[in-house]
Amino acid sequence: MIVTSAQYIKNERYNSINCIKATIDGEVLFIPIAAGNRHYIAILDWVDKGNTIKAAD
Repeated sequence: MIVTSAQYIKNERYNSINCIKATIDGEVLFIPIAAGNRHYIAILDWVDKGNTIKAAD
């Protein structure tokens, strides 16, 4: 999987962050922050390589 961007998404109703909007393999996805999720793991690997998840708007 190739991650090219990631940004936290804020849930306005609960004032919390529960997912990440990411572009993976050219497709925009909304990824839950869940330890076993393969897309979330790919994002964490991407961050380990020096990339940054943008803050929520």
